[in-house]
Amino acid sequence: MLRAIIFGLVFFGAIGYFIYSVRKFLSYLKIAKPENRFGDISARIKNTLNIAFLQKKLLRSPLAGILHVCIYWGFLILLFVVLESIVEGFIPDFSFAFLGPFYSVLTLLQDIFGALVLVTVIFSIFRRYIGTPKRLQVDTGAKLDATFILMMIALVMITMFGMSVEKILIGQSQGYRPVSDFIASFFNGGSATVYEIFFWAHIIVVLVFMNYLPYSKHFHVLSSVPNTFFSNYKIPYQGIVLKPINFEDESIIQYGAKDIEDLTWKNILDGYTCTECGRCTSVCPANLTGKLLNPKLIITKIRKRTEEKGPLVVNKTENDPRLNKNLVHDYITPQELWACTTCMACVQECPVMIDHITPIVDMRRDLVMMESDFPAEMNTVFKNMENNESPWAFGAEQRNDWIDELSDELAKEGKENHLKKLSNIGTADELDVVFWSGCAGAFDKRYRNVTKSFAQLLNIAGVKYGVLGSEEKCTGDPARRLGNEFLAQTFIQQNAETLKKYNVKKVVTACPHCMHTLKNEYNKFGVELEVTHHTEYIDKLLAEKKLVPKKEIKETVTYHDSCYLGRYNDVYEEPRKALESIDGLNLIEMARSKDKGFCCGAGGGRMFLEETEGKRVNVERTEEAINTGAKTIASACPFCMTMLTDGLKSKEKSEEVKVKDVAEIVLESM
Repeated sequence: MLRAIIFGLVFFGAIGYFIYSVRKFLSYLKIAKPENRFGDISARIKNTLNIAFLQKKLLRSPLAGILHVCIYWGFLILLFVVLESIVEGFIPDFSFAFLGPFYSVLTLLQDIFGALVLVTVIFSIFRRYIGTPKRLQVDTGAKLDATFILMMIALVMITMFGMSVEKILIGQSQGYRPVSDFIASFFNGGSATVYEIFFWAHIIVVLVFMNYLPYSKHFHVLSSVPNTFFSNYKIPYQGIVLKPINFEDESIIQYGAKDIEDLTWKNILDGYTCTECGRCTSVCPANLTGKLLNPKLIITKIRKRTEEKGPLVVNKTENDPRLNKNLVHDYITPQELWACTTCMACVQECPVMIDHITPIVDMRRDLVMMESDFPAEMNTVFKNMENNESPWAFGAEQRNDWIDELSDELAKEGKENHLKKLSNIGTADELDVVFWSGCAGAFDKRYRNVTKSFAQLLNIAGVKYGVLGSEEKCTGDPARRLGNEFLAQTFIQQNAETLKKYNVKKVVTACPHCMHTLKNEYNKFGVELEVTHHTEYIDKLLAEKKLVPKKEIKETVTYHDSCYLGRYNDVYEEPRKALESIDGLNLIEMARSKDKGFCCGAGGGRMFLEETEGKRVNVERTEEAINTGAKTIASACPFCMTMLTDGLKSKEKSEEVKVKDVAEIVLESM
């Protein structure tokens, strides 16, 4: 009886302190802005099963993934041992043996996974101190924290085996425990006293471990499942989609995020869920080319600031100098924020579903709209957008130039032109699709050829398509990613009116940035569109035999994945299938391709900013393309084409290697 009382005091005391710690953490979440994350429950459950429980993302790094899976699944199975021990603390000699054969299976799995976890922990400690991968190279405090956690896990396993072995030796073991039997074979006789020592050691280690978690980076043991559930990753029309600001709401006095209370509760949860594994940083194009930006530190700094300011706000503390600090500037510098290309590689790799991009853009919004603190070259971009409805210094009427050029070229060749200007026909009702050329497709001399090439493919396929011409405006993407939400919404609202006026429902575009914004973000402004990328549309026309390649193209081609086409919108295979439909063409992959592809360096508005820090991202990617030995780099994005072309010039390879759009290559085969 005394044993049960002592156990109850220890157990409920530990549980009470744990509840206190978790409630304190939850109070910090309430400081941040509210956000509804309960939409599309079925997709969220699917994500949680695949990513949190099946650990699919971790297995993208095979060795580290297997190590973590062993520990994770070992812990899930060993929860039964912990539960059995807790009940035994109140009811002596309690066992789940009444479960019959299932108990034998359970004890077998406990033994096997217990041994696996011990081996994995030893190897993990070895990796922390000898032959440490760059992404795991952290400061002394973080290394000691990780070591302490690993040692606690090891002690949980050792005390568990100690209990099992002693039960075998004193003849009270039930179930099937081959590992424990093997260990017991080295000892003669057991002791109930020794069993009690292992029992209490096991319970104390478990309870200490549980109460340490909320104060450690290993809080992800508790938060990773909810964080995955509430992530918008792969959620239809959610994903990494920027949330609009209601500028008509006069109660809003802060645009963007200056400090933690300007972030959402999910951003704060992200901070507490970060495992500091460094996978995000290991794939960040800015960090890999020598920029200050480190995605992992963006997230850990959010947690650090929350831990500093959270208690002050919750306790309504006043006149504390720490309240005068801000997340932006005091923790995260503008230099870090402007280096981001929003390529989403960090989000793609994160095993616990942290969104690095949204808080970065929210902090950019603060810098632009509240502080007017941004790189000087952005002034030109914003002024061009205000004056010319485009990031470039071309008037709206020049959006018609490619249309006139195409008409003249087709007329000279005696070919039919199915293109219709919506201003002439008044509605899109009779059209198959509306072709959104985009700013680069209309104004960039090189990419205008891509626009015309795709239009020619539409003509060959007999597609009835319309264009907006001078009525088309920038989708607002560059302004949004650069933090000027007010300017972006000006264009979104104007485009929304135009699209509604002509009853446009289906859109195809050759720009992944236009595609993403129109497809995934315009619906937040009341515009529902079916948006397709031109490579998807080409693949569809090829599959329907409306386009049939006739000419052989004997070229070795490597395809560069656009981040906004691939990672943001899961379009990987369609461009490749379009290229592979051409006889003679040899398609080869770069070392980093598909969802592991490397950014060209132009996303997030970086297309219009100078790159003065470290190595140029586009040069890094171009070198990778050159190393394949391909003579043609295929792209599917105007920004990628520009960056790769500039990369070839910097490497003096412009004569040997060419950059072509998928549409241009397919047109050559017609």
